[in-house]
Amino acid sequence: MTQVASPRHEDKAAQRPVLGRWASLAPVVAAIAIAWAIAIAAQATGHGRALHHDALIRASVPLWAALLLFVVAWQTMIAAMMLPSSLPLIRLYHRVSGAAPRAGAARAAFLGGYASVWTTFGVLAFVGDVGVHRLVAHWPWLASRPWAIAGGALVLAGAFQFSGLKDRCLTICRNPGQFLFARYRRGVGEGFRLGRSHGLFCLGCCWALMLVAFAAGVANLWWMAALTALMVAERAASDVKAAVTAIGAGLLVLGALAIVPPHLTARLLSA
Repeated sequence: MTQVASPRHEDKAAQRPVLGRWASLAPVVAAIAIAWAIAIAAQATGHGRALHHDALIRASVPLWAALLLFVVAWQTMIAAMMLPSSLPLIRLYHRVSGAAPRAGAARAAFLGGYASVWTTFGVLAFVGDVGVHRLVAHWPWLASRPWAIAGGALVLAGAFQFSGLKDRCLTICRNPGQFLFARYRRGVGEGFRLGRSHGLFCLGCCWALMLVAFAAGVANLWWMAALTALMVAERAASDVKAAVTAIGAGLLVLGALAIVPPHLTARLLSA
């Protein structure tokens, strides 16, 4: 039977030195660093373009193989972009689970549950992109206006910043202590479920921004860095409403600029 334990009673690790409490996060921090190193190398060498979803869909390989390669590359984006904003909750979970049986396995299951949510999102985004490619192939109007798709993703992400779902999920993500105290249970299976639950709220908060990251791809280091900074900033900002509003407005402006046909932009700039 699963044991129920309050973080208040199980947080013996709080008595350790500060460096000792953070030392347990070394594997997570290393994973983030390695993911960014891979992204930088992909940007510098140009090899990351071969794992972009567009290139994989067009490649002469079976679709299942393309999806498998994409899922491997997508793990890099999850580690590089999503783990930094989740570090506060990961640190708390590591602290409260330190005295529980099989703590290492529970921590791994927690991260696995979190990654499973974002991996599922990536798979759905890939399948959706296959549908978009087929739509473009059969719709000449859209085929001649590729900027409309990129602009639409930016506008969608900007508009979502002002939604009730964004506000609710961001509120939960900004309060990791409350989230953990209400849901913490001992056990490896419970660790997976807790990580999955956190991943779902994180998905509800950041799916639109990650959709933009999906469109940009692993090879686009600048979009990855900018979007990661935005997700971290809105969780850490003292004035969260102002931060969310500014991010939403900025994305809407970028989307509007992207949707304007290039020849009209050139005409406006030359006027």
